[in-house]
Amino acid sequence: MSGSGGNGSQVLQDVRAALAGHRQVNLTGPLGVGKSRLLAHLDGTTKVDLDPDPQGALRALRRHLADPAAAPCVLVVDSVDGPRRLAAVGAALHDTRHRRRGLVVVSRRPVATDPRWTHPVVAVSVAPACAGRITAMTADVREPGLQALLHRLAGGIPLLADTARRALARGGEGEPPGAVADRLAEVVLERLGRELPGRRWQHALRLLATVRTADERLLPGGPEQFSRLAALSIVDRTALGLQIAEPYRTILELAYRWRRPEAHEDARTRARDYRLTLLRHVGDGQEHAALAEQALFLTGDPLVRRELFPAAGHAVGFRPACAADADDIARLMDRWARNSGFDRRRSARLTERWAGHDISTFHLAHDLDGRPIGVAGLLTIGEPSADCAEPLLQQHSGTLVGGGMFLGAAHGDDPAARAGILRYVLRQGVAAGRLVVSTASPAYQELVRGLGFRVHGAVRDDVYRCGRPPQVFSNDLGTPDLPGWLARVGGEGSPDGPPAEVPHLAPQELRVLLAYTSGLTLESAGRRAGIAPNTAKFYLSRVKAKYLAAGRPAHTKIELAQRVREDGLDRA
Repeated sequence: MSGSGGNGSQVLQDVRAALAGHRQVNLTGPLGVGKSRLLAHLDGTTKVDLDPDPQGALRALRRHLADPAAAPCVLVVDSVDGPRRLAAVGAALHDTRHRRRGLVVVSRRPVATDPRWTHPVVAVSVAPACAGRITAMTADVREPGLQALLHRLAGGIPLLADTARRALARGGEGEPPGAVADRLAEVVLERLGRELPGRRWQHALRLLATVRTADERLLPGGPEQFSRLAALSIVDRTALGLQIAEPYRTILELAYRWRRPEAHEDARTRARDYRLTLLRHVGDGQEHAALAEQALFLTGDPLVRRELFPAAGHAVGFRPACAADADDIARLMDRWARNSGFDRRRSARLTERWAGHDISTFHLAHDLDGRPIGVAGLLTIGEPSADCAEPLLQQHSGTLVGGGMFLGAAHGDDPAARAGILRYVLRQGVAAGRLVVSTASPAYQELVRGLGFRVHGAVRDDVYRCGRPPQVFSNDLGTPDLPGWLARVGGEGSPDGPPAEVPHLAPQELRVLLAYTSGLTLESAGRRAGIAPNTAKFYLSRVKAKYLAAGRPAHTKIELAQRVREDGLDRA
C-alpha cells in the first residue's frame, strides 16, 4: 500500500484502513520525508520514540506492550531505524506477545525486508512530496536560480527543503551550491548516526556518493565497513555494488567536492579507470551495459549528469508493452508530442503504425505501483522493423545495415522518469552493440551529440510538422567500442574522429611506467618514483586503463614497453 507524495491526509487514511484489518502496520518512507509529523495527526495513539534515548524508550515499549489496560489504544513506535533497533523492537514484540488493537512501527526501510523481522505486518509508504508542496514550503526563496537549486537538492524531501531554505536565508543569495549541500549533508549524516553510531563510516559514504556505485575495492575499510554501509537506510545493493539513493547521493557528493575538490576528482578518476578495466573482462551484455552506464556517470560531463543522472530519483521498472497497454501508450505518446511541439495527429499515426507492427516495440517505464510513467519506441533493427523506421530515417535508412536498436521516441512524465528511460535505452543499445536515434527534439539532439554519437544529418521531411525535421545519429556500442566511446564522452577524443591514439599520462603515472618498462620490478619502480608499491600498482593500473580507453590495450609488461616505444615516451 502506498501513500501519496505531498498528500498527508491520504496517507493517514491508508494507515487507518490498514489498522482496521491488521494489528501491525509499518509506516515507511525515506529519511526526512515527514512520517513522524504525519502520525502526530493520528488520533487515539500512544507514542514511543526510540530517539534520543533508545534504551529508555525500549523499556517504555515493553511496559506499554505488557499493560492490558492499554490494549485498546494504538501504539506508535517511532525511529525504528538500523539493525540494532529493529532487532530490539522485534524481540520486545516476541517476548510480550502483546494484545494491542493496533501497532504502528515507523521506519525508513520496510521492516518486512529484514529477514530477522518475523511478525506479520502491512506496509504503508510515504512518498516524497510533489514539487508544488516544496515550492509552497520555500516561497520566501524568490530568485529562480536558487529555487531550482533548492528543488534539486531537496528531491521532494521536506526536511531537506526546509534545511536548504534556512541555509540560503543565512548565507544569502551568494551561498555556493556546495556550501548549501554541506549544511544538508551534516543533517543527513546526523540522522544516519542514529542507525549507525560513530563517524568512521562517514568518509566511505562520501566516497560512495562520489562514484555512485562501488564494490569493496573502491571503498576503504574492507568487508566489515562495506557491510555497515549496506545496512544504512539510504544505501541500496545493485549489480555493481552499493549505491546511495537520491537526493542524498547528490548532496553528499556536492558537499565532498566543495570541501575536498582534489580528493573528489581523484576518487572519480580512479573509479572510472577501474570500471573501464572491468569492461575488458566482463562478457555478459547486461553487465557490460551496467558497467558502461557507471563509467558514463564517472565522466563527470555536466550535460550527461543533468539529463541521465538527476538528483531527483525514484524506483523505475521497465518492460516491453503488451496489448493491454495500448491506452497508456497512446496517452504517453500524446504527452510526448505536446511537450515536443509536434503535430499530435502525425504522432498518433506514427504510434498506430508501430503498435500495428508489434506493440512490444514500445517499452514502458513504471513506478513501484505499476503505473506507466514513461515510454520509449525502441525497435530491434531487422528486416521486419525497417518499414516502421523508414519515415524517421528516409535517406539515412542505410544506418540500419549495422543492426542493433533503433530509438524513435522517448518520454518520461518527470525528470527522474525521463532519465531512467534514457538510461534504459542506452543499456539496451550496449547489449545490442549499436544504437540508431532519430529525433526532432533540440534537447535530445544536444544530449545525443554530447554522448558522442555520429551525426548523419536531417531527413528530408518535417515529419512532425513542427518546423524541425528529425536528425539521425548512430553509435557503435559493442565490447570493442565502449572504451573509446566513453573516452570521447569524457573529453579525451573527438566524436567525429577516431579515439585518441596517445593517452594523456600524469607525471607520476609516466614515471612509474618508464621505470617499470625499463626492466625494474613494480616495487623497485615505486621506490624510484618515491612512492609505496601499492601506490605504484595503482598508477600502473591507471596507465593500462587509459591505453584501453584509447583503443590500444596493453595488459603485459611487454605490451606496455611497446606502447612506450610507439609513443616516443622514452625519448620525452
